[in-house]
Amino acid sequence: MGWLFLSSGLLLGWSLGANDAANLFGTAVATKMLRFRTAAAVGGLFVVVGAVAGGHGATRTLGRLGAIDAPAGAFMVALAAALSVAFLLVRIGLPVSITQAIVGAIVGWNLFTGSRTDLKALGQLLSSWLLSPLLAAALAALAFVATRAAIPHARVHLLEVDAWTRAGLLFAGAFGAFSLGQNDIANVMGVFVRVSPFPETTLLGPFRASSVDMLFLLGGLAIATGIATYSRRVMLRLGSELTSLSPMAALIVVLSSASVLFLFGSPDLQRLLRAVGAPGWPLVPISATQAVVGAILGISAVRRSGIQHRVLGSIALGWVAAPVLAALIALGGLFVLQNVFELPVRAQPRPVAAAPARVDAPAVPFAPARSAAVSPAVR
Repeated sequence: MGWLFLSSGLLLGWSLGANDAANLFGTAVATKMLRFRTAAAVGGLFVVVGAVAGGHGATRTLGRLGAIDAPAGAFMVALAAALSVAFLLVRIGLPVSITQAIVGAIVGWNLFTGSRTDLKALGQLLSSWLLSPLLAAALAALAFVATRAAIPHARVHLLEVDAWTRAGLLFAGAFGAFSLGQNDIANVMGVFVRVSPFPETTLLGPFRASSVDMLFLLGGLAIATGIATYSRRVMLRLGSELTSLSPMAALIVVLSSASVLFLFGSPDLQRLLRAVGAPGWPLVPISATQAVVGAILGISAVRRSGIQHRVLGSIALGWVAAPVLAALIALGGLFVLQNVFELPVRAQPRPVAAAPARVDAPAVPFAPARSAAVSPAVR
């Protein structure tokens, strides 16, 4: 049953690969600077490495939002997020945020079970939805202005520029895939951390992997599968339909969005910032879609180029619809699991054992106290 419950997380990982992870190579594939097969292979490899190497940071924040402690509950939360993403992505064609879908599903579980929603964690997640695209837009705008000013002074042949741009897009995509793996693996497997079907220690040849490491490895492979099987459509949509991008602008978009993902997902970077006395960023899962869209808008603002507002509006609609739809699906699914299939969606609290009664001597009510003096007969 544990493996059956875990299947919804694998479906969610596939959806993440088909949607969010594809955005890291979307502009490169749309501008024909990279082949789709190359992008899918590099993206799949580095997303798995990032998930296993650094996925613990953002998972803790998502775990504080809702402590899902029953396998059936975790199954339905992940399934609700996956179904909402699949419906909006496949049926309607809206690029949506996996992060927002899983947050909506967790809030739905909290409402159904009467669990407390950690408002601090929810506030960090909500603020990141606004901050991440703004930060990506600022980074992309600054990088684009600096690059445009430096190119006339660089004595580089056009063919060399093209070759360096291809290599840069490949490197930026690999860096972005690694950052996405360590950031968004929390969306895929975060709800299963407390109910993992894996043993505490698993041997993988000469290596030892914890239960959480195995979850992250499996989730990373699911994301890689989504990249390889269904990401081409979303790549072309974000890379060409929102606005036209040159290869150099595409490189800046990928680097800016990847940097934002790394900033919000790297525990090592947070420890380094704290060591030098700088304020640390909250480690939260953010949307690669939002970061890419923010970077594209930043470059478009600098170039004063046109934006397809209809496409932008459909993307924004998907961001709003995903958490609401996921919460509604979670509420309905949890009701069915609990009342039709009689599966517990929340662990029952253990009863507190009563203190054992003393039976060494019967109590004598109102017994007179014995004097401390010794009886004359005993003397």
